[in-house]
Amino acid sequence: MGYNFAPLRVRSTAKALLDSRRIAVLPQWYDIVGDIPTSETLARPVLQAPRQKRSKKASKLFKPLPIVYPEDKLRSEFFGDHPWELARPRLVVEDSGNDAKGYDWSNIQQKGKQLDGESVVQRQMWLMKNRGKSKAAAYDQARREFYHHRHLNEIRTRIAKEEAMHVGAYFGKGPLEVGMELENKAWEDWKAWANQQIEEEQSVRAQMFSGPQNEDAGVSALSDAEYDNALTELAPMQANTPSSAAPRGGVPAHP
Repeated sequence: MGYNFAPLRVRSTAKALLDSRRIAVLPQWYDIVGDIPTSETLARPVLQAPRQKRSKKASKLFKPLPIVYPEDKLRSEFFGDHPWELARPRLVVEDSGNDAKGYDWSNIQQKGKQLDGESVVQRQMWLMKNRGKSKAAAYDQARREFYHHRHLNEIRTRIAKEEAMHVGAYFGKGPLEVGMELENKAWEDWKAWANQQIEEEQSVRAQMFSGPQNEDAGVSALSDAEYDNALTELAPMQANTPSSAAPRGGVPAHP
């Protein structure tokens, strides 16, 4: 790194300019710089721009590798078709942490495990590996078994609830009932607000209205003659023929 020594030689430079008659008078600071010289040995170093180093890509030595399992695509397909399965509560408690190693997926139902989307995925994988079925065929079979057992489970749950209610059990409101009550309350609040808005608008219009207030003011009353004619037209018509006259046409009546 180079340094610029010109500031240290500023007094001698001024004396050289005077001797060469480039300037007529010495600067006013000439004697002051001679009496009080600068205390720095190296003054005003020349700053050089640092060299730009080529940027190197970050090393991937410590970057974790993506963890991919063959079941990931099957899970994406199933939960994409059945998104509400993700809303069901799941039991994640295990006995030893290796409970999955003891499952036999030749059957979709496993002891100690609830039936869920993971059961369909594992059953599909087992059918693809051990039965040689295609991905679509294994998926269809696993879904049919899942629907069948889920339907049976819902029937058992409903029957158990009915039996419990028969012997006096009481169940609180379900999520659907609570949601309907909240929706009905919001609807009633909105209806009350709407009625209030309508009444206020009608009152404003009534204040702006300057016509006759009597609704029957524009209706003319009927005269007596018009009233009698209306009654005559509405009176039932009576037959002029005697009651013993036989009807004409049609099928003759049997005695």
